[in-house]
Amino acid sequence: MSTSRPHAAPPKRSRTIAGLVVLGVLVVLIAATAWVGIRGLQARDALQTAVPLAGTIKEQIVAGDTAAAATTAVELADYAETARARTSDPVWRTFELVPFLGPNLQAVRELAAVVDDVAKNAVTPLTALAGNLNLNDFKPVDGKIALQPLIDAQPPVAAADAALSRAAANVSDIETGDVLEVVRSAVTKLQTVTVDTAVTLDGLNRAVTLLPAMLGADTPRNYILLFQNPAELRSTGGIPGALALLHTDAGSIELTQQASSSSFREYPAPVLPLGDEIRSIYGDITGQFIQNVTMTPDFAQSGALAREMWRLEFGVVADGVLSVDPVALSYLLDATGPITLATGDELTSDNAVHLLLRDVYARYEVPREQDAFFAAAAGAVFDAVKSGRADPTKLIAALARAGAENRVLVWNAAESEQAVLADTTLVGARPASDSTTNRFGLYLNDGTGAKMDLYLDVQTAIGQQTCRRDLRPQYSVEVTLTNTAPADAATSLPAYVTGGGAFGVPLGTIKTVLSAYGPPGVQNLGVTRDGATVPYHPATDATYPVSSIGIELAPGESAVLRFSWLGAQAFTGALELRSTPLIALHAATQLDLGC
Repeated sequence: MSTSRPHAAPPKRSRTIAGLVVLGVLVVLIAATAWVGIRGLQARDALQTAVPLAGTIKEQIVAGDTAAAATTAVELADYAETARARTSDPVWRTFELVPFLGPNLQAVRELAAVVDDVAKNAVTPLTALAGNLNLNDFKPVDGKIALQPLIDAQPPVAAADAALSRAAANVSDIETGDVLEVVRSAVTKLQTVTVDTAVTLDGLNRAVTLLPAMLGADTPRNYILLFQNPAELRSTGGIPGALALLHTDAGSIELTQQASSSSFREYPAPVLPLGDEIRSIYGDITGQFIQNVTMTPDFAQSGALAREMWRLEFGVVADGVLSVDPVALSYLLDATGPITLATGDELTSDNAVHLLLRDVYARYEVPREQDAFFAAAAGAVFDAVKSGRADPTKLIAALARAGAENRVLVWNAAESEQAVLADTTLVGARPASDSTTNRFGLYLNDGTGAKMDLYLDVQTAIGQQTCRRDLRPQYSVEVTLTNTAPADAATSLPAYVTGGGAFGVPLGTIKTVLSAYGPPGVQNLGVTRDGATVPYHPATDATYPVSSIGIELAPGESAVLRFSWLGAQAFTGALELRSTPLIALHAATQLDLGC
């Protein structure tokens, strides 16, 4: 008869080894956790110290203290390197696999890497450059800009620009969905700083790349200046009532010739081929009259037409065309200070628009005299800037503001040079959409044949709704136009302002032709006026679906136009509206649509 044997107890040595292994693992885990915690605190302290130093460097550079900026840049680089080193070792990367804790550690590591990249590859080279390049280098002195500092700055600025672009992309890729609020806040702050700085540096890079060439570093240049007058609207601003020829050579800048619209004849046919699309929407007159070259929203075509007309009249083949309007001139006057004109008028940033677009018509009845006054005023502002009278900081701010509002446009005949400005507001191109934003266009052309647009108020709104089962959205742009002219405009306003009925428009009435552009690929759904469907002209301009309609408004009258399109596919991104830069700008509001 067999008997059961009791289970043998494990040897003491085995229990001891197992215990030691568990203890060892715990010790390693505790040590590793402490290691990550301590290094995390060190990284936090380094980052908290590093980020404010970037602002300090900016203040020191603006103040001209480049030596202090260089010292601060070294400190920034040291702290950034510390933060990166503390968050990039194998132990730290291993703990990134731990639930909850891991996403926070990963975000901090990526945050530290971005700061270190910016410190080494953007801030440090730019700080070294600051001793040789400053804002004054962009300001003419005695009619000349020193080109060598700009040329010398090209390599380091290009490198820093690439670093900032890379940093902006990297920080935008940091995942913050499962992290603590303190980490998310730090990432958001760095995103804002890097994106804003990248935009600024991108502009600087384009400037130092393009300016030397345009200022005649290699060969003398000639540029036509168009002064667009928004009292008589055109798509990119207004009619070119005054023009000038700008000559540059080795940094020197001279205004060598001035002209007005009356200096140009009416051409029997467009001076350059327009294409059926432009002819359908804006007509052959776009290429027959200098006043109409800006009817198209494509400033590259406007520039080419103006250049050809100048060649036909004066025999000079220009290297490009530049454009500004009176509002942009008023911004420049904030940098130059008041200017006294030959007429005795004092032109200031506060009165420039009113003087140039209202008072001049009351003072001079002859259009040629009005254009001459406007040209003289524009020339005086140019002379003040050329002489170095403008404060460089305010000058750059003025140009940046005018550029952002599409009041400064540039077209270079050389495609390689124009490519430097690609994707900026300076090129005056049709609105380009992308995966995150659908962009629409609204362009206004005067049909009164006079200066009644002084009294045109324009309010806009944009929105979308998705009501279909296939999720294709409907987009709408709403435009409210009001004629704010006095009730007795027919008799109280001069004929040059009302048009005198020359084009069949009643005195005091404003006639406007609106062309609304949808993104390529959308389907045109038509136009309504005050809620009722109205006839319109459907067309296509370079794959953009366009809806055009003319409208007349008597003094005090308003109308609400709504342009609509059907999207090709579901879209949840943002909407933007680019429109003709009016005298007074109103940002587009949100248009609430219902199913």
